[in-house]
Amino acid sequence: MYSHIKSQDPELYSFLKKEVKRQKEGIELIPSENYTSAAVMEACGSILTNKYSEGYPGKRYYGGQENIDAIENLAIERAKKLFGAEHVNVQPYSGSPANTAVYFALLNFGDTVMGLRLDHGGHITHGLPISFSGKAYHFVQYGVDPMTGRISMEDVRKLAHECKPKMIVAGFTAYPRDIEWKKFKEIADEVGAITMADISHTAGLIAAGELESPVPFFDVITTTTHKTLRGPRGAIIMCKEKFAKAIDRAVFPGLQGGPHDHTIAAKAIAFAEALKPEFKVYAKQVRANAQHLAEALKKRGFKLVSDGTDTHLILIDLTNKGIPGKQAQEALDKVGITLNKNTVPNDPRPPMDPSGIRLGTPAVTTRGMKEIEMERIADWIDRVIQSISDEKMLAKIKKEVQTLCRRFPVPGL
Repeated sequence: MYSHIKSQDPELYSFLKKEVKRQKEGIELIPSENYTSAAVMEACGSILTNKYSEGYPGKRYYGGQENIDAIENLAIERAKKLFGAEHVNVQPYSGSPANTAVYFALLNFGDTVMGLRLDHGGHITHGLPISFSGKAYHFVQYGVDPMTGRISMEDVRKLAHECKPKMIVAGFTAYPRDIEWKKFKEIADEVGAITMADISHTAGLIAAGELESPVPFFDVITTTTHKTLRGPRGAIIMCKEKFAKAIDRAVFPGLQGGPHDHTIAAKAIAFAEALKPEFKVYAKQVRANAQHLAEALKKRGFKLVSDGTDTHLILIDLTNKGIPGKQAQEALDKVGITLNKNTVPNDPRPPMDPSGIRLGTPAVTTRGMKEIEMERIADWIDRVIQSISDEKMLAKIKKEVQTLCRRFPVPGL
């Protein structure tokens, strides 16, 4: 594996080799990470990386596009079929550029937008004051109910009528519950707002029919193509036909130059994979694993934000354990369990050393793990938190983790 890199750049090869070992021997619980198929990885490393193709199929600025046009059209048609979308742009480089393109297409600088607060589960592109979204637009942010940890749609309605936004953004990066898309649309219609859904985390679950889709209700939908969709690092924008021209112009030439054709090919492969019956089985197991893991953690005294999950994602508030999220993340890293420190709603601690940890089940499910393995993972997390400074115990748990991982190979490795 990586034989050409090995001979040409031994120093870089050594790091790749270590990363292969880390992924094979560890349990990946970061909910935004997954393992692609070997076919997706082949496309990402294919000769398509050599081609430049500014523009869109049939309207390029460079020659030699007959194969590129066919590949991009294939990706578009598969995405339309997968999500039932009227229009799809497959060129966005990643999730944040996709969200930025939507704002650029449909808003003027300074317009009022509603989005979910970052510490309540929103994304930095949903109006964080120090990000481009927060600086270029007037974001008014809604949050979760302090008692339930869930979005209160009545609070959203009240805020929308107060601030009269031009756009309402619904979506999350650390909110473990399903979203009431139809109610968001009803509220937006009441105040004349455009609706934008960011389904980057749940796109695979939505495509498989495990969660309700915003596509029938919302004007614009963005998603990354990795995470639960299990494709390459990239993004797409879906929208109603009436917004198609503005969206396409915002992506190119508004914000991007030449598309990454090798990644678009990988997206096409991932969409085809997601259209297969076995992907529905996978998505169902992702949710089953997440819900079992959530219950297993609760039995061990962990406090879950919103008291559980509807999706692939779990957010734990470690305050009652007396361990901050950063310390927990670092200790779990030592045993080969990877997750991320994360703020919890109304967190009194700073973002770089927050009160919580975020974890999810897409990657472990791709490896074939099921409920019985979720029980073991919950037990390991509990033992690590209880023995956080016991290096001998951490070393013992690491060996147990490695033994389990050997039974579940990483796809493509």
